[in-house]
This record gives sequence, C-alpha cells and structure tokens, in this order.
Amino acid sequence: MRLRKTTKALTAAMLATALPMTPLWASSHREAPFLTENPKVDGTDFYMFRSYETGRDGYVTLIANYLPLQDSYGGPNYFTLDPDAIYEIHVDNNGDAKEDLTFQFDFDSALAAAGNGLALSIGATGQEKMVAVPFANIGAVTAADEGARNILETFSLKVIRGDRRSGTASAITNATGGGATFKKPLDNIGTKSIPNYAAYAGAHVYQVDIPGCTPPTGTKARVFVGQRAEGFAVNLGQIFDLVNADFDDASPQFNPIGAIDQGKNTIGDKNVTSLALEIPAACLNDAADSTIGAWTTASVRQARVINPTGSYKQPSREGGPWVQVSRLGMPLVNEVVIGIKDKDRFNGSSPSQDGQFADYVTHPTLPEVIEILFGSVSPAVRAPNNFPRTDLVAAFLTGVSGVNATATPSEMLRLNTALPTTAPASQQTLGAALCFDRGAGGSTLDTGNTGCDPAGFPNGRRPGDDVTDIALRVAMGYLAPTAQSAGGELGWTDGAAQSAADFDNTFPYLKTPKAGAP
Repeated sequence: MRLRKTTKALTAAMLATALPMTPLWASSHREAPFLTENPKVDGTDFYMFRSYETGRDGYVTLIANYLPLQDSYGGPNYFTLDPDAIYEIHVDNNGDAKEDLTFQFDFDSALAAAGNGLALSIGATGQEKMVAVPFANIGAVTAADEGARNILETFSLKVIRGDRRSGTASAITNATGGGATFKKPLDNIGTKSIPNYAAYAGAHVYQVDIPGCTPPTGTKARVFVGQRAEGFAVNLGQIFDLVNADFDDASPQFNPIGAIDQGKNTIGDKNVTSLALEIPAACLNDAADSTIGAWTTASVRQARVINPTGSYKQPSREGGPWVQVSRLGMPLVNEVVIGIKDKDRFNGSSPSQDGQFADYVTHPTLPEVIEILFGSVSPAVRAPNNFPRTDLVAAFLTGVSGVNATATPSEMLRLNTALPTTAPASQQTLGAALCFDRGAGGSTLDTGNTGCDPAGFPNGRRPGDDVTDIALRVAMGYLAPTAQSAGGELGWTDGAAQSAADFDNTFPYLKTPKAGAP
C-alpha cells in the first residue's frame, strides 16, 4: 500500500496558495447535468493567444466556443444560439480574479419577411394560398444575396468596464458604417445551399471600433461569430468507457502511453459555434502588468414561463436577473475534475469564489481512477504520491512564476501578452511542456530547453496545443518530484493528435465547418 502524505497542516498551506481547479483530461462538452438540457449555452472550449497571423502582431485572439457536438447534417433547424441568453468573455488584468473587462454578445433570431417567414404560393390558379416554408433556406445563399435565407441571426456586442452587471457599458461598432448590429452566417448546410462557404463566412469577419481602445496604426480590431469545424481533438468514447485502453501496442484499443497520433479523434467530424475576437493587447492589459486572465460564461434569466401558445419569436417568457449557467477557463476542469454533485455549482461561480472547490485539486480523483484501472500493469501507472498536489498549482492554478503568474489563486486561462509568438511551423504540440526540467524537488522552468515554446499552453491556449496530452501528463506527475511520480515522464496520451497544422494561420484560425452535404 502506498503511503499517503496528507496532513491537516499541509492541506491548510495548500488551500492558502493553490487555485482550486485542475484540468486533467479533455475539453468541456456536455460536462454538467443542467447543461445537457441547455446545449445552446454550453461553453466547450476557450482559446486565448497572441495572434500569429502575418501583420497582426500586437493583437490577442480570444475564441469562445459553444453548443457542442454539432452534426453537420443537423437540419432543419441547425444550431442557432439562444436569443434569451447572453454570452460573455471576461478579462482580469490586475490579478484579483475579478473581471475588469467583459465582452458581451447578445443574439437575436428572426424570420425573414418581417418576422413571418418565407412563404410560397401553393394551389391552382384562383385557389392559391401563401404558405410558410419549414426550412432554413429555399435556395442558394451567398454573402451578396441572402434572399433565400429564412432564419436570420444577428448579434450586438458591448465592452463593459468594471463589474459585468454594474460597470460602464459601451457598444462595439462596425468600423464600416458605424452600425452596432452584426450578422451571423447560416451554418454550413451543404454545397448546394451555400456553394462557397469559406467565402460566405469570411464576409462575416468584421473590423470593429472598441470605445476607449486605440489599435495599432493601420489596423482594426476584428470579430467573427459563426459555425466552425470542431477544433478540439479527443478520444471521447474510449476515455469515458473506463479509459478503455490497452498497454499492448498490438491491441486494437488505444495505448495510453503510446504514439500521440493513433487516429482516435472521435469528434473530428463535428462542428461548433465560435465567438471570436481579435483585440489589441494594449487594450486588454493593465498598464502595470502584461499578464491577463480570462474565462467565458453564458447566462440566462432566472425565471422562465413556457408560452402555451408559443411562437417562433416567443416560445417562452423570460424575466428576472441574469443567472450564470456556464463557465470555462482552463480546459476540462468541470468535465473530469469537479464531482458531479458540484458541476452545476461550479458553472454558476466566479474565479474569486474558487476556494469552495479546493478538495478537487488538492486530492484529484482522475489519477486514482487510472491507478485503480491499470495499477497492476506497472508501478509507473500508479497515481502520484505527493499530497496535497502542490505540483499542479503553478501550471494550472496560479500561473508560472516569471511567466504568467497572477496574485490571486483562481481557475482561469492566463496569458503573458509580452511574450513573443511562435510561428505555426515551429509551435510545439505539447505547448510549453518542454520548458520544464524535472528534479528531485519538483520542476523548474528553463526557457533554454530544446523545443521550449513558452507561447503555448498553459501560457494561454492556441488551437494547436494538445491540451489533453499536456494536462494528462501533468496530472500523472510530470511536474512532481520524480520519487513521488513514477509515471510522470511517460508519454501519456489519448491517441488523438492535435497540432497547429490542423488550423488556419489567419483569423479566426478554426477551420471551415464540415458541410451537411457534399
């Protein structure tokens, strides 16, 4: 039996310094019971990184994904966002785990023809009736001609300085014409409905003016909202089937300490809806600090009454204050760290309240489950034996000292905007993992290491960072003292590869969504 090194004194010390959440496996898709009933407000992934598109130096890209596991053929309604919700990206720029800036998206969904929907004349001459059609479109749609489009989605965007509800709110406007309403493109129904989806979606990338924000000379901030190809790679089925793996390379199952690419990305044919912003770093930073923390949320009204004679525009009546029901910063926290009984509580909480979840990070369950399932294979498969798990604090909870640390322990994605970008061809799939040296006392950061890429996760998160493999290796003791983590140096993987080559090198970086029909 392994020696458990937990004492009340150590636990108290850990609670005083550690952030209470540790991401350990995949991204947040249908991660909490309540969100399975409300997929439109389910945040799935959050990316934040220095823009590496040519000519966009000095900008930070933030991408909040919602509405998980979209099948490309999901007609006739496809995947509209909730017009009775608000979607927000929060930025903390002084390290106190409270929002200083909030970018708030508010959506509206309407039918064409002044809200009546497109209709066709049906019947013989003299007996015609105009009848509403049941489809999202009744002909080809392009950016220049959307006359055949039946469902119209638009959104407004605000920047709120200070508290998200009581701070000062200002409209973000279109740099061309000054309008405050933006169009969201139709989902990728298929090539007959939208012959050139890449061009169609590209016409919905808007240059914007943000009050109080001066962009670098000759450039503008940008926004895009629309469907994208699912960018997160994960072996979803086998992972949740009690990590249905085999340590024998000859096995048809995946090998959890084998090759990174075993062709196991089970959600590679799915789409997702992205809310993407590209904002000057100087507009996000506090003047005294180049490190920012950020997270995404979605909120709905506290009260909902179903309309017994519901219509497209008003299927229910919503009222009362806004209530947060979704939250996402670091990947996978709520999905595989927080116990089921607290998942919805976590989604309703803020980073400044994270102390209530401390036990889930000081004594994480995932490594123990892996040991229960596979500990008999080898001592190297056993869970780390350093309790409380102080090795997890810097990477996931407070940031790394000298890189992206912030003052208040809290669960959010952290980015040092002063660090330079890494060109796509040189980006490390394992992010900043190779920047760490393991030692008898734990780990130290060495940016001189071969392959060190400090611009990668957990310094922010780029689309090509394989956060599943990074987080799994850290969970199994990559940053822990060698004597307490026999498996810390193993090549833990879920067999679903991910790299910068899987994405575009221009905003909004995530690929064109899968088409519903070729």
